[in-house]
Amino acid sequence: MQNSWQEHILKEFIPQVNRLTLVADPDYLVTEEIILQKLRERGFDILLFEDPVAFRFAYESKYRSKWDNGDSIELVVVVHEEATNLHLLPYDIFQTDRKLSFSLGDIFPNLSYSVIKALDRGDLEPLYQAYLQYTPGKLGDNATKDFLLSRVFDLNAEFIRQPADLLRVLLRRHYRDQQIPKILDLRFIQVLHQYGRFEDWPLETIIQNRETFFSFLQERWPIFLKHITLNEDQIIRETRTTYTLKYSGPPNIPFDNEDVRVYIDTLFLDGLLHPVPFPQASKPSQQWITVGVRLNPEVDRMRRLERLIRSVEAAIPIDDARYQDWFAFAHRWSELTVLWYEANVQKQSALEQLFFSVQKKLDTTFQSWIMKRYSALHNLPPTPPVMLHHIAHDIAQYIQTASKEKVALITMDGLASDQWIVLREVLSQQVLDLKFRENMVFAWLPTITSVSRQSIFAGKPPLYYPESIFNTNKEATLWTQFWNDKGVSQVEVVYKKGLGEETSLSEIEEVLSHPKIRVVGFIIDKVDKIVHGMELGTAGIHNQVRQWATQGFLIGLLNLLLQSRFDIFITSDHGNIEARGCGQVSEGAIVDLRGVRARVYSDTVLRAQVQKRFPDAIAWPPFGLPENFLPLLAPNRSAFISEGKRVVGHGGISIDELIVPYVQVRRETK
Repeated sequence: MQNSWQEHILKEFIPQVNRLTLVADPDYLVTEEIILQKLRERGFDILLFEDPVAFRFAYESKYRSKWDNGDSIELVVVVHEEATNLHLLPYDIFQTDRKLSFSLGDIFPNLSYSVIKALDRGDLEPLYQAYLQYTPGKLGDNATKDFLLSRVFDLNAEFIRQPADLLRVLLRRHYRDQQIPKILDLRFIQVLHQYGRFEDWPLETIIQNRETFFSFLQERWPIFLKHITLNEDQIIRETRTTYTLKYSGPPNIPFDNEDVRVYIDTLFLDGLLHPVPFPQASKPSQQWITVGVRLNPEVDRMRRLERLIRSVEAAIPIDDARYQDWFAFAHRWSELTVLWYEANVQKQSALEQLFFSVQKKLDTTFQSWIMKRYSALHNLPPTPPVMLHHIAHDIAQYIQTASKEKVALITMDGLASDQWIVLREVLSQQVLDLKFRENMVFAWLPTITSVSRQSIFAGKPPLYYPESIFNTNKEATLWTQFWNDKGVSQVEVVYKKGLGEETSLSEIEEVLSHPKIRVVGFIIDKVDKIVHGMELGTAGIHNQVRQWATQGFLIGLLNLLLQSRFDIFITSDHGNIEARGCGQVSEGAIVDLRGVRARVYSDTVLRAQVQKRFPDAIAWPPFGLPENFLPLLAPNRSAFISEGKRVVGHGGISIDELIVPYVQVRRETK
């Protein structure tokens, strides 16, 4: 008996047996995060077969030529098709002797295949353990859904009887941003209705939509605060009050229930709920509510800041965390970063020492995780997207599954996640009914524009555009070609860059008015210009980004797109950090790309010569990059400039540079 579902697959890969193995992988099992890591540790390279031309280029340049030179590289070619479709591979490759096939049906033969294939691959391990423990007989669709809800997601509708029960499971889910397939959500709602419970609650939205759930709680928090100050007679009269609420459901919900209250403090600290004025709480009798009450803005900010720093420190993911854990943490870190640079913290104070000690701990842990796990990320399934080159595929899938006609991707060049929070606050004030579905993705290393931004528009790793790796001149062509391959004609695709000023809105309006336009790719470079001209550090960037946002270009662009019935997605090619110089590099003409946080060389010997002067610098392997594209990354939060000089830059390994926002913008329907 295997201890994990991954062992079903890994046991088939024994090093030094075959230099080429073909794998039929219709359920994206071999490209799961842990399996990719283990295969690499065993010495296997992974190459996906998606586009025949791109595949042939990678196969010939990275493997065939090296085999001809006697290198003993072991390659696994993965086709996300049934075994009967392995013949789609080029004939010379298809002739290899070793062919394997893996599917969910092989691992979970008693469960409904149509149901379990909707699961995120990260949920397969708890499913496997439950499958071993409970050994279910043959289950149909609904029985499989109930098994998953109960045994994998701890959602058993039978035991959810009171509002506090429902709130507890939804708080646990949405705080962790746990993704549950829609077919399971619908089954969960169906069973709740069968029990005749929560008929007046907006279950379809608060269960499936994280942002709506927190908005639902937010508008009921002031009602709860008022309620706890009333005596028994007033409470009876208060229950007869008719409230005008945006979201249906009971106005009074039990925030003070023990199972609910345990989450409330953290929700306010993390910015998922926002404090409200409450005059009666100048000296609140219940101390725990003060986190959600606006009393003294400066005192509130400093109190929240210290508690959030300690909370963030405790939440830094462990060494063997999954990428989803880092995405969730990045949200919290971004909130803390914004709050930190808004606060007037005294220099050399205990709080300042605490913040920077947490930042140093974070940098060390994150870099260690990246060195171990990053190489496998670009081969993960593109939906949900994990890296920037997955985004175009995710949007294409969205068009197909949601039956959408027009989509727009806005790339905010150089926008870090904390700067997105600043933008979001301004946008939310300008248009009250805007909603943001926020996710994260990894940028490409090195985190520079020519590498990372091109991957967005190419829909491919940088390996596949070596000729333009040092510039962005081919982005429009790559963007159009991607959509041509998806069946969208050239006249239906738009690409425009250099945007960010209000004067360009009329030009954009004219472009959007063309009746054939279906897919739009816009690049806004205003934030990148702010970053590269900034001498006042991160606080200065926040101020200038906020000022730019209030001028109206971005909200004007969003309004134009929404009025033209475009579904909108926003992302960034990389973030940025405030760094200090570790020394100027003087290598003359031997460097191919000069950056403050990353230098790129075409020869390992040349790179090694420079690294001798900077022994802590990171010689980054060309994962997903052209073979002769060899980055040298500045260590920690340092930069290749004069010692001690401060600069805001990008290119290296930090959570602020490498994890960027991926946001869907919509206007809330009434």
